[in-house]
Amino acid sequence: MQVLSRTRYSRCAAPFKTQFSKIQACKPLAIATGFALVAGLGGCSLVSDRSADYVGAPEGKTIELPASADESRFRQVMPVRDINLANAGKLFPDGIPTPPDMTSEILDQNYAVEELDGRAWLLVNDVPGRLWPAVTAYMSDRRLGVAFDSPQLGLQQSELVNFSLRARELVQLEGEASASEPKVLLQVRIAPGVRRKSTEIQMRNIVVADQPEALLSWDTTSVPAPADLELQKRLLADMGEFLKAGEENKSFSRAASGMTNKPLVKLISENERASAIDMQLDYGRAWAEVSRALNESDMTIIDLNRSEGWFQVDYRSADERESGWFSWFSWFSDNEAPRHTHTVNVTRGEQTVQVSAETAVNDSGEQTPSTLLNRLFDYLY
Repeated sequence: MQVLSRTRYSRCAAPFKTQFSKIQACKPLAIATGFALVAGLGGCSLVSDRSADYVGAPEGKTIELPASADESRFRQVMPVRDINLANAGKLFPDGIPTPPDMTSEILDQNYAVEELDGRAWLLVNDVPGRLWPAVTAYMSDRRLGVAFDSPQLGLQQSELVNFSLRARELVQLEGEASASEPKVLLQVRIAPGVRRKSTEIQMRNIVVADQPEALLSWDTTSVPAPADLELQKRLLADMGEFLKAGEENKSFSRAASGMTNKPLVKLISENERASAIDMQLDYGRAWAEVSRALNESDMTIIDLNRSEGWFQVDYRSADERESGWFSWFSWFSDNEAPRHTHTVNVTRGEQTVQVSAETAVNDSGEQTPSTLLNRLFDYLY
């Protein structure tokens, strides 16, 4: 078969007689590539650094509604989280800080039943004021009724469940009502959750001698028996399904909005830098929340000791974890193995649990205990 001249080989791949002639033929392409690389690298210097502009930008004025406007009909479509003094300490011209993780306010799974140290609760991503009417509707729908309630305390107490067929089935009372069987009622406690804009709902079944004449106090010290705990978890799951089905019909209770809404997690600052985190929780719950926040914030836990109250973590930036200049070629290098850079301490107090941080002895990285606490607080609350 005849082949036309100069169509069998490319210019650089042609069978030249000497190696020198090959180099000479490909030289224009190499020079062009070199100029393109230099131009690309040099072009970066043409973009001005606007970090200082971000830091020094003035705060805008708050939008004011007319006096005749109904404020309940207005809300933020894309709410912006406030920056506290501790976070403001991170605003420096050398680098724009990572924005707060607004998705941390959205639970991975809404209406989730959680359990810890023999206690169970239903975690809902909504404020107590909106859940109070929905819980009341649940009590009515399941024929439990509400004999007594206190929106300020977040408590609802049912009537005796013995005299309602549907209520008996719900708490697994077998047979028909009789004078000899134990009398049972249910209590529901609605309280602000540990995480911002969340609510924790607890339920418990109580055996009584007769119908109480007032609201019983909620006992925070008693631990339910295994059978009672399983019943509570089943009731909470049932309530979660009911609340999920009625999401579109939510109303708001002004009376329930007055219940204690003090944050359970508080960031403590000294000289505009985070120094500790106060948690209004028992030690077991505080430890579990800190452990969850460390995992969700991508801090590698290297070692831990619950009885002594510490986590050893690797809190390095992405640049510090990368092993060298060629790390952008994935086939040349891998990230360094986890290294102990900081220790997070969880200390028991008389009424609170305090979380603090310190740098490891041999660490000389850029991350400070203050920045670690700020990041941890974003995932705790």
